[in-house]
Amino acid sequence: MRNMKKYVRPLLLCLCVPQLAISAPFAYVPNEQSGTISIVDVATDQVVQTLSAGEKPRGIAASPLANARVYVTDGTSGKLLAFDTAQRTLVGIAELGKSPEGAGVSPDGSLVAAAVEESNSIVLLDGKTLERLAEIPVKGENPEHVVFSPDMKWIYVSAENTNKVDIIDLAMRQQVASVEVGERPRGIGFLPDSSRAYVACEVANMVYVIDVAKHEVVTPIKAGAFSNGVAVSPNGKRVFISNGKDASVSVIDTESNGVIAEIPVGKRPWNMAIDPEGKKLYVANGRSDSVSVIDIETLQPIGEIAVESRPWGVAIQ
Repeated sequence: MRNMKKYVRPLLLCLCVPQLAISAPFAYVPNEQSGTISIVDVATDQVVQTLSAGEKPRGIAASPLANARVYVTDGTSGKLLAFDTAQRTLVGIAELGKSPEGAGVSPDGSLVAAAVEESNSIVLLDGKTLERLAEIPVKGENPEHVVFSPDMKWIYVSAENTNKVDIIDLAMRQQVASVEVGERPRGIGFLPDSSRAYVACEVANMVYVIDVAKHEVVTPIKAGAFSNGVAVSPNGKRVFISNGKDASVSVIDTESNGVIAEIPVGKRPWNMAIDPEGKKLYVANGRSDSVSVIDIETLQPIGEIAVESRPWGVAIQ
């Protein structure tokens, strides 16, 4: 913990909230250029606090509420930062390697994983102690997103310089398969029953639906320009895809695997998250310095929240 002080630069609260009044859920937005995390109250859609988070916070993941942790990768220092969400303080730092990107947390909160570009590997850590449990090589060059399946059998990894998704067997802690998709796979989302995974491919402007049991693509879906982030509704009925160049979000009906709506958002929408009740979608707009809020029932935008510079994504706890 010797280096922790360099990360702890408390910033002014945007809204004074007594510690005892803090209650979930909140959205956590890493601002890559500002080196901060904006904390948004999901009930009011207002920024209530801004935390210092290294120099270049990128991937962010929230553990289950009982564990009260949010993890963010710092692309400049090559570290993983762990924040206690009850106290809103930095409680741990782990070395990852050069240029880490996405982070993921297992459904039970026991494990956290980060994609490390320079080493083409996934670093697996204990979610509580941040002890390094394994470094798992993957075949894809420049891995970006790392996502646990809900049943905790698999970790799916996308990489920028490839057209495949690498699949890690979590029990074996090694890559066991790759599935060919479109060029430059980005965001990944699983259905709640782990039967299918949806992968957005940025250059291909496509989403590929993978049969998880068979490790094969079953349906390609045309998306918008530079399809990127993926979010799945808690009931598994809708999948949301951000389209970076179109400044929109595509909505996929999972029964038909067809696009049923296109929703306008801010500039360069990237990664997204849905509130636990499945009512609102939060979209990080990297070039608008904002987060768009979408009503999931009506599929209409209902607000835009100003954050700091270059928001990378959203995690909600």
